[in-house]
Amino acid sequence: MATTKPTPTPTPAPPVTRDGVEPRLFNTGERAGYHTSLHLENARRQAEERGFKDVLIVDADAHQLNEMTYFQDIAKYIEDEVLRHEVFNGEAGKLMYPGFRGPQHQSLAGRLVRYRNEHMENLKSDVPPEVEFSRREMTAIGIDYQVVFPTALLALGMHPDRGIETAMAWAYTRWLTEEILPHSPHVRTMVYLPMNQPEACLRFVERFGDNPGVVGFMVTSARYRPVHANEYMRLYGAIQERGLPLCFHAIYHQQERMFEGMNKFLSVHALGFIFYNLVHITNMVVNGIPERFPRLKLLWIEGGLAWIPFLMQRLDNEYLMRSSEAPLLKKLPSDYMREMYYTSQPIENNDHALMESTFRAMNAETQLLFSSDYPHWDFNLPSTIWDLPFLSEAAKRRILGQNAWDLFGLERR
Repeated sequence: MATTKPTPTPTPAPPVTRDGVEPRLFNTGERAGYHTSLHLENARRQAEERGFKDVLIVDADAHQLNEMTYFQDIAKYIEDEVLRHEVFNGEAGKLMYPGFRGPQHQSLAGRLVRYRNEHMENLKSDVPPEVEFSRREMTAIGIDYQVVFPTALLALGMHPDRGIETAMAWAYTRWLTEEILPHSPHVRTMVYLPMNQPEACLRFVERFGDNPGVVGFMVTSARYRPVHANEYMRLYGAIQERGLPLCFHAIYHQQERMFEGMNKFLSVHALGFIFYNLVHITNMVVNGIPERFPRLKLLWIEGGLAWIPFLMQRLDNEYLMRSSEAPLLKKLPSDYMREMYYTSQPIENNDHALMESTFRAMNAETQLLFSSDYPHWDFNLPSTIWDLPFLSEAAKRRILGQNAWDLFGLERR
């Protein structure tokens, strides 16, 4: 069912002209004026030129809420008294596994602006700073709804202490659902599931599944436990019954043995963000999870699109030669993959002919969701979908907003 574009919450913004806030991104001494809309001025022009004010746009993956900036606020929700004591005594770093270990050189020595200069931004609002940042970014880009995820916490799937992942996920989700999301109906989230403790995941589903700001559940993909193990079946059943999607959010793990020989962040980023999702989706399909839970909606986030037709062809070829090893399957692996959902970022749009075949292979018109990944250095704007020459306007509108609207059930939440 088609939807009309909702009216976003008005965003009061200070002047961003040279007579008001000084238009520069860095300061060299004195506190410089800064505003998110200035940083996104080109994005605002794109939105105006393409008429996005009349297009429903749902950003299915954003990292605007920087949880590490508010680590102390989150930490008060840690239930374990010992862990909470460590945080408030200046030992927060001991809780975090160094999953993003350097050298990374993501910023290319400062040539790429990866995060906002929050400390320089002039905030005059009655809502938490993170909500105001999201409002300003969404207004500039033309986004109506945004699904937010953590960033540093995505590394917790490889934490050597399973209990810490669970404790941090619980604290983060309470902070987000109680202190942030109630301030904006346009910002939503998918609840972090600590999959290294399957029994704890059910508690998350039961506690947060009915929260109006929650549109699904999220697994951070860098982890080794097999997602088809029997210990997860109750969890999948509970999520299926709620009608909410389960997503696997891609992330790299630089300590992975296969990546240790890579001397460039470019290399780790190119392969690391698809590596674990390749493994998990293969295990899901070959072990018949879509047959066991036919109403479980699976979403794969932040892996781009180029890997999807590769895996479809590879699994189909193997299955046709060894179908006895996948007795639960009633159709080709690629058919199950076409029923799953994917987000667009980082979209590999250098070859439109190749991309068109990728869109056709994955049924992109109904299964692809736009995502920006803002404010990360490789974020995408809605124009990356809108400007594709082989898409009809109806397909563009579905990918930019309608598919996410339907998948997340936004009209019901």
